[in-house]
Amino acid sequence: MQTYDLIQKTRRLIPLTEAEIRFLVEGFTAGEIPDEMMAAWLMAVCCQGLTEAETTALTLTMRDSGDCLDLSAIGAPTVDKHSTGGIGDKTTLICTPIAAACGAHVAKMSGRGLGFTGGTIDKLESIPGFSVTMPQEQFLAQVRDIGCAVISQSGHICPADKKMYALRDRTATVDSIPLICASILSKKLALGADGILLDVKYGSGAFMKTPEQAVLLAETMVRVGTQAGRRVRAVITDMNAPLGNCVGNALEVEEAVQVLRGEAPGALCDLSCALAAQMLTLSGMGDVVACRQMAEEAVASGAALEKLRAMIAAQGGDASVCDDVRRLPQAAEQMTVTADRAGYIAGIVSEEIGLACLGLGAGRASGLDAIDYGAGVRLHCAVGDAVNSGDPLFTVYGSTPARCEAAAARIRAAVSLTDTAPAPIPMIHKIVDA
Repeated sequence: MQTYDLIQKTRRLIPLTEAEIRFLVEGFTAGEIPDEMMAAWLMAVCCQGLTEAETTALTLTMRDSGDCLDLSAIGAPTVDKHSTGGIGDKTTLICTPIAAACGAHVAKMSGRGLGFTGGTIDKLESIPGFSVTMPQEQFLAQVRDIGCAVISQSGHICPADKKMYALRDRTATVDSIPLICASILSKKLALGADGILLDVKYGSGAFMKTPEQAVLLAETMVRVGTQAGRRVRAVITDMNAPLGNCVGNALEVEEAVQVLRGEAPGALCDLSCALAAQMLTLSGMGDVVACRQMAEEAVASGAALEKLRAMIAAQGGDASVCDDVRRLPQAAEQMTVTADRAGYIAGIVSEEIGLACLGLGAGRASGLDAIDYGAGVRLHCAVGDAVNSGDPLFTVYGSTPARCEAAAARIRAAVSLTDTAPAPIPMIHKIVDA
């Protein structure tokens, strides 16, 4: 079997066998297939695609490249949730403790930021002392006893994905539905949760730019995951504007705490409760209407906030941030920009907000960059809101005045005003189920 021949077959739309895909993945992971050969095959996949059978084989081979966790010791159905990434998407920090407060067992493995989108692990690490790594026995015990744990991807889980994604990131081969599907699902399947909820985002602040692309990705992942024996559901959600008011690690933790306190109603709270309800139904705890009511009651009663507090404490973090968000990292500088005329907020280009925050140091331009956990932006208005001249539009937080000024200019250009209110866009576009 020759790598050159397999590249040619994919270029010519000749499906690869399971054995041929296994040869590619195992050979590359072991260092037997050089980067340039694998990059050529990945580019062929980006251009020509894969069949569903090939995508399934790729996913399962990547899953089997490392350890697969056995969650049976938890003694209850488990559920995992994954977002394809977006600007201001801190729903994991909210829906995980909500679901746990309602009796679900959430076993969650999250990632760091990719490009202009933030990563849940980076957000959690902005909490002083919070550890995203732990032995498997401790992870199982925490999920069993507290109801939730969020950890980072171990080097022993899906090493093929870790190596392949690094190559895709360097060779502009990230944007491929079969490769995205295999990357996400291989890790989710390796973690071992019984149910998997996928939050597939579309819009300017997401990898999928149109709802049609997002639905295609969601349908592919649901079918492949179901074939692998898991209960999988996908929620297609809008990411044309940032989710919530804050973008940036510590700022997003602050906003998540505010939602769980019942102090921040709105789209972020609504979506988080909707996602938690879907996690509860996947855990066999009732229909979506009953589970949505349970989720809302968990927020109103304070039970969800207590679950977040318990998870932070169990993972070595300073749980007092749930009482005083000023204990989170703070930026050295801040700058507020106001509206220069009256009107309605017609749009906020998510990708530009993410790139501005990247420039502030809230993310990584490369894997070696350090993060400024206090950096980011707080939006004082949302799409559809009316503003008057002089009203604050947003506040930028950064390490230097120059960084704040550059980010403020970019964000101001991303916020558009009109004389008439725009039509509202539903947050949830579609739900894809097996």
